[in-house]
Amino acid sequence: MDRRTFLIRSGGAVGSLILIGCGNNSGSVQQPAATGEAAKAAEGKTRVVFWSSWSATSGEALQKLADEFNASQKEIFVDNQYQGTYEETAQKLATALAARQVPDMASLSEVTWNKFFLNNSLQDITGYFAEAKLDPKDYVESLIGEGTKDGKIWWVPFARSTPLFYYNRDMFKKAGLPDRGPKTWDELREWGKDLMGKGGAKKVFAYTNAKNYNAWHFQANAWQWGGAYSDEDFNILIDEGGALEAGEWLRKFVHQDKMGYMAEDQSIDFGNGLAATTQQSTGSLGGIVETAKFEVGTAMLPEQEKFGCPTGGAGLGILASAPDERKRAAFEFIRFLAKPENAASWAKTTGYMPVTKSARESKEMQAYFKENPNYKVAVEQLPKTQPQDTARLLIPNGDQTIGTGLERILVNNTPAKEAFANVAKQLEDDAKEIKESA
Repeated sequence: MDRRTFLIRSGGAVGSLILIGCGNNSGSVQQPAATGEAAKAAEGKTRVVFWSSWSATSGEALQKLADEFNASQKEIFVDNQYQGTYEETAQKLATALAARQVPDMASLSEVTWNKFFLNNSLQDITGYFAEAKLDPKDYVESLIGEGTKDGKIWWVPFARSTPLFYYNRDMFKKAGLPDRGPKTWDELREWGKDLMGKGGAKKVFAYTNAKNYNAWHFQANAWQWGGAYSDEDFNILIDEGGALEAGEWLRKFVHQDKMGYMAEDQSIDFGNGLAATTQQSTGSLGGIVETAKFEVGTAMLPEQEKFGCPTGGAGLGILASAPDERKRAAFEFIRFLAKPENAASWAKTTGYMPVTKSARESKEMQAYFKENPNYKVAVEQLPKTQPQDTARLLIPNGDQTIGTGLERILVNNTPAKEAFANVAKQLEDDAKEIKESA
C-alpha cells in the first residue's frame, strides 16, 4: 500500500476522505483567498496562510505573536486562521488538499502530523534552518527528534505538552495531607477517604472521555503498570500484562472505591472544585490557574511499578504544495516564534513547555519558574517522557478505539479484560493493512 492510500485509510475523519492531488505538486494548487482586513493588510506582501488550532487564552497569545511578527517587517503577512481542534484542523486540511485549496502552514498534533508526512504532504524543512540562521540544536532534542525522519526535519515543536497531575492545595490542607502529588496511584487511593471527608471533595479524581484524549492520558497508566498499548511492530499488548492491570485498577477505583468518575471536561470540573485531583495537559495550566477559586498545585505523574509519561501537543508543518516563496516566508514566522523572548512568552501565557533551550534557560523564564513553580514541573518531567505507542500514533482510529474502551470501563463498569479484548481485536484488524507500509 502506498503512502497516499495509508493516509486515506488513517484515523478519524481524515481517513474518510479521498485525497487526490496531495504531495509536492504546486502547479495547480491555490492558496485560500484573503478576505476582510487580512486582504487589505496583506497587499504588496507575501501572504502566509496559517491554519491553527488554539482558541481562548492560547488563541489570543498566538494572534498576538502573529501581529508582532507582521509589525516587525514589511515583506510578509501571516494570516492566522483558527480551524478548531487538532482533529478538526486535520480534517479541514485533508479536505483542502483534495480540493487543491491549501494553506501554507498548519498546526498538527503528535498524532495527525504522521499521516500527512506519510502522504508526502509536508515539506522537508531541514535546509531552511541554515538559510534562516536558526540552529535546530536549540530545540529540545526529544521534541524536535519526534519530527525528524531519516535525518530530515518535517515537523517543528511549538505547543508541546505532557500530562501533569493537578491537585487542589486547599482541599489537601483541609484533609491534613502533604502539599505534594502522590508518589503512587495506590497512595492517592489511601488519601481518598480524607479528601472526600475532611477535604470536602465530592470525588478524588476526574477522568475524561475519548473526545478529550483519555487514550493519551491512559498511555501513561499503561506504562506505569509495566505494560503498553503495542510494540513498534504493531503487536497489540493492551489486553495483557500491565495495561490490563492498569485498566482494572481504574475500574475498581471508580466503581468500587467510588473515588473517581468520568468528566466531560476534567479541567472545568477540577477548576470548579468537584474533584480534588485530575490529570490534564500542561497546555491547560494557564486556563486552570486563571479560573480556579483555590490554590492549584501540580506534580509529576504518580508512579506505580515505574514512572511513565508521554509527550503530546502540537507542532508546525509547512505544506509541500505551497510555492517556494511562501514556504520560506512561513519558515520566517517559525524562526520568529523560536526567538527566546517569543518562545518564553508563549510558554508563560499558555502553560505549554518552552520548546527551545534558549527560551528555557533565559532569565525571563527562569525568573518565571521561580515565581510560579507549577510551570516548571513539565520541564522537569520532560527528560523522563517517551513517545507514544504505535497503536495510538499510527493505527487508523487508534486513539478513539482505545478511548471508547476506556469509556466502557469508566461508565459501564465493564471489566478491563472484556473491554480491552474488544479494543485489541479492533486494533489488530485495523493494523493489518499498515504493518508493512508504516
